[in-house]
Amino acid sequence: MSEPSSASQLGPMVAVGRVRNHRTDPGDSDGWGDVVSRIVLDERFGDHALTGLEEFSHVLVLYQLDQLDERADYTGVRRPRGRDDLPAVGLFADRGPRRPNRIGVTACPIVRVGATDLEVRGLDAVDGTPVLDLKPVMHEFEPSDVRQPAWVAQLMSEYFER
Repeated sequence: MSEPSSASQLGPMVAVGRVRNHRTDPGDSDGWGDVVSRIVLDERFGDHALTGLEEFSHVLVLYQLDQLDERADYTGVRRPRGRDDLPAVGLFADRGPRRPNRIGVTACPIVRVGATDLEVRGLDAVDGTPVLDLKPVMHEFEPSDVRQPAWVAQLMSEYFER
């Protein structure tokens, strides 16, 4: 079996909906805890795509970080958020937005489920962000024993601050 080409192309992805909230600055990185976002589905999904989601407490939101300026600075090591008090880590040891595919994923508490939209809390995506997929959080898919370095708690202390 050969290694995939570094220039491998994937099929097209399309947005299933858009984020609507009061946050408009993609560089604003703290205080997401109380942000309630409305995810409006594309009309092609009709009014049954969210049926049953109200039975779940959380949803995984997969979205495209499309409003960041175009930069290819995701290679090499970096300090999370540019903080000198944190260790330098590689691309895949950090959840920062500068990524090759500019994809974000957040597990969000569900506030409300409608026929063609839903509201979630703590989604760290700005107004107009394209949503690529939604999946209910099921504890059978979640790890029970998460290990992380101590610096992560320090880094995230204000991120979901309410």
